[in-house]
Amino acid sequence: MTGDHEDVLAAGEDVVFYDTKGHRHLVRLREDGHYHMHDGVIDHADAIGNIDGAILVTSKGVDIAVVRPTLSDRIFEMPRGAQVIYPKDIGSILVQADVGPGMSVLEAGVGSGALSMALLRVGAVVHGYELREDFASRAIANVERAVGGLDRYTVELRDVYEGIGLVNLDRILLDLPEPWRVVAHAEQALKPGSILLAYLPSIDQVMHLRQALLASRFGLVSTYEVLQRGWYIEDRSVRPDHRMVAHTGFITTARLLASNHRKFKHLTLSPGR
Repeated sequence: MTGDHEDVLAAGEDVVFYDTKGHRHLVRLREDGHYHMHDGVIDHADAIGNIDGAILVTSKGVDIAVVRPTLSDRIFEMPRGAQVIYPKDIGSILVQADVGPGMSVLEAGVGSGALSMALLRVGAVVHGYELREDFASRAIANVERAVGGLDRYTVELRDVYEGIGLVNLDRILLDLPEPWRVVAHAEQALKPGSILLAYLPSIDQVMHLRQALLASRFGLVSTYEVLQRGWYIEDRSVRPDHRMVAHTGFITTARLLASNHRKFKHLTLSPGR
């Protein structure tokens, strides 16, 4: 066991065991814990007190890397019921919605808490609305495990279609089937100049939302999707991966303007410029 005292892995924290095939296993370390995998058993004691990035050996003599989990690791390995927003989309959402420390953000449709984790990591104060109690409970548990204290995170069992009980919000992020039903409520809840963002799987849903935005004070609208393609690189073999993470959802953003100004209704912004 090596490493600075303050930087070593400790009992009670989460780690990821990676095998040589890239399979990952999210585990919470315990003093007397053992983790069983196809390649053998890992004793938690071998990781505790070791450094982040150490190479351990299973009971079958197979090398395993132990690392602290990234947000992406947590999202893919955490317990979930609803389909999570992919990390590739979460990164873009944080940038395009311009979320920063201290901002008051309403997230309607918290699902399993993936986006909530990212919002809290950048310092936002997150108010969650969720219809299903099981989703809300799972999101709170996942967020608490990943981020820690819940002093900047609340989740209400509430239907955002019926209204928003908050004012002076900096951002509203929607991951639900009919976001056009929230547009009028969002006009009243957001500060002028603030951003509304919706994440939708189908272009038909996007069209409904865009029509609702045209009749509102929202303008400077942008709709796009994020495609992610990996590359295989080994010695002289260099090629795109045969598989890629292509369409997962459309992201639409809009700014709340001071008035319903016609010239800004049909101005479509490109997120890449």
